[in-house]
Amino acid sequence: MADGSDTTLTADQTAEQAPNGLVSGIKSFAAGHGGAKAVIEYVGKRGARIVLVGEDGAWADQFADDTVVARQACAKAGVTVENAWERELMDQMRPSNDLWRSMARRTMAR
Repeated sequence: MADGSDTTLTADQTAEQAPNGLVSGIKSFAAGHGGAKAVIEYVGKRGARIVLVGEDGAWADQFADDTVVARQACAKAGVTVENAWERELMDQMRPSNDLWRSMARRTMAR
């Protein structure tokens, strides 16, 4: 352990609870789009990205402190978490025209 460190990691440490704002954001998205499914992606020090795909094809994302918090938030919101990007889920996504334009600008700028 490094000098000056006064904390130790133990196996029985509990993760912090999912913030209410995160849960309400997920619930709100699901309610506005006829239900939703989620895929959780680990993004390093930033935490975890929750990609929500609505039944109508709309999608959005939220960020959580880590994957455990992300899974807790989805469970509290009543949203199913998929283990991976399945073909059916990807086919369901409908990117907006604004997203296509922003992706084109990034490609053209290179």
